[in-house]
Amino acid sequence: MDRTRPFARHRLPALCAAAALAVSGLTATASAARAADADLAGNGGFEAGLDGWTCSTAGTTVNSPVHSGTAALQATPAGSDNAQCTQTVTVQPDSQYTLSGYVRGSYVYLGASGTGTTDVSAWSPSAPDWQQLTTTFRTGASTTKVTIYTHGWYGTGAYYADDISLVGPGVATGQPPAAPTGLKAGTVTSSSVALSWSAVTGATGYAVYRDGVKVRTTSGTSATVSGLSPTTAYSFQVTAVNDAGESAKSAGVTATTSAGPGGGGSTDLPAHALVGYLHASFANGSGYTRLADVPDSWDVIDLAFGEPTSATSGDIRFTRCPVTECPNAESDADFKAAIKARQAAGKKVLISIGGQNGQVQLTTTAARDTFVSSVSKIIDDYGLDGLDIDFEGHSLSLDTNDTDFKNPTTPVIVNLISALRTLKAKYGSRFVLTMAPETFFVQLGHQYYGTGKWGGQDPRCGAYLPVIYALRDDLTLLHVQDYNSGPIMGLDNQYHSMGGADFHIAMTDMLLTGFPVAGDPNSVFPPLRPDQVAIGMPASTNAGNGYVSPTEVTKTLDCLTKRTNCGSYATHGTWPGLRGLMTWSINWDRYGSWEFQKTFDGYFG
Repeated sequence: MDRTRPFARHRLPALCAAAALAVSGLTATASAARAADADLAGNGGFEAGLDGWTCSTAGTTVNSPVHSGTAALQATPAGSDNAQCTQTVTVQPDSQYTLSGYVRGSYVYLGASGTGTTDVSAWSPSAPDWQQLTTTFRTGASTTKVTIYTHGWYGTGAYYADDISLVGPGVATGQPPAAPTGLKAGTVTSSSVALSWSAVTGATGYAVYRDGVKVRTTSGTSATVSGLSPTTAYSFQVTAVNDAGESAKSAGVTATTSAGPGGGGSTDLPAHALVGYLHASFANGSGYTRLADVPDSWDVIDLAFGEPTSATSGDIRFTRCPVTECPNAESDADFKAAIKARQAAGKKVLISIGGQNGQVQLTTTAARDTFVSSVSKIIDDYGLDGLDIDFEGHSLSLDTNDTDFKNPTTPVIVNLISALRTLKAKYGSRFVLTMAPETFFVQLGHQYYGTGKWGGQDPRCGAYLPVIYALRDDLTLLHVQDYNSGPIMGLDNQYHSMGGADFHIAMTDMLLTGFPVAGDPNSVFPPLRPDQVAIGMPASTNAGNGYVSPTEVTKTLDCLTKRTNCGSYATHGTWPGLRGLMTWSINWDRYGSWEFQKTFDGYFG
């Protein structure tokens, strides 16, 4: 949250694009293709758009200039994004291949990785007109797939690519397997369903679909789908896959999860809650708002902010705004009395840790323990209901080899999880635990996670995911900041930008549906329960980038809770139990004549 300026920094997901691959194996010519060879690259002329290619945010197709046909790739490097486009191709082991393509622009690369021998690339420092790049490689003894790619260079202009081919021995594709039969549900809990089915001849694996969305793959004939909501009916189907493709879906089976205790404890929140941040430790252009003056509509009040004495100390202090900066600030006694009054009215008052200026890095177990003791002191001194984690900036990042969000190894991640579990255990089931990450740390993880397979990505990409996953049974609310965000790829494989209902719908749909992390279907971040999710929005144009009008707020809620008024985005479910809305901030909403609060009250009553 930005406390000092009306508009916060604009972070771009392009920071997470892969860095340039090694330039090696340059060759100018290739031997003629053998008669049995084939062009294995799909849509190498980009006549079908980007079908078959995976590109960063900078990739698109154009009708001019083209080398042949009616389309070519155009991609523009920006920041740390080298505008890479990739395609994975099935090949034969221990075989010779020739990669070729035509490029225009400065410092354009064409290469292959995962060859099993020496990865290769060819490049042109300057190609004002179409120039052919060619390189060859031999696959390893067990290599069956390689990735071909093209990219530009950082800080250069747009480049173009067309007529990319990979010529060499083809692989007999055969036929996709038949659809599986015998699908049935086994053990059902409040959050999971066990499935099994009959084996299919010729299948090398299977894909499991929940309500029409692929949620996992497996090599066997059974799987357990987890991360489900209690007392909810789900429909499941399975497909069989091999190198030739994917079968039709099996007949469906429906299972209803059992009732569960509910995560986050008995926090007594209303069915639909309004969450807001109160500027308690600083002043800005919105003015100081006394806690006693906060209207009853606000169900959860986050006191902003508790901050560390240094980034790595773990020692959190909450210092109220001094009267020299906030002339109308109440006394400590009146502030504590207002907390008790809010609680008596059924409201929750939390301390929010972090914010834009409060970098918190629990790099050691000593810092972890200090965090627990210092946060406990704040909670006890003020009689608060719980804790909000608003770690931004460089508070959370992933070490290079930390690639599994379910089993993190990075100290700042592991220590934070441990600290929050300790606090939850100390205060019991009524302890309110909320988180307010930015999209960069959550939904962007669908496309990029940590430094990436080849390195070079921003290590903060998706860094909240292991924390959310580990604490999902203790988490009361997750309200991602759907503002101050760059474009984010949704479950429809389209990029969504701030400024309308579409962005909020797509981002929330990801949390409630679940999504593959870094595009890996075997690493799926499971959905949260709708009662754990609130949508974060700025209260006014002064509060942050991404403000939307009350009409767009209503469209968002209609789509997610009623599946009406959705516009072009198709959600993967309907969630009438969506918990509510969060805003930055109560102060900015007061400054804007309580527009955000009135919209919430008008919708939920």
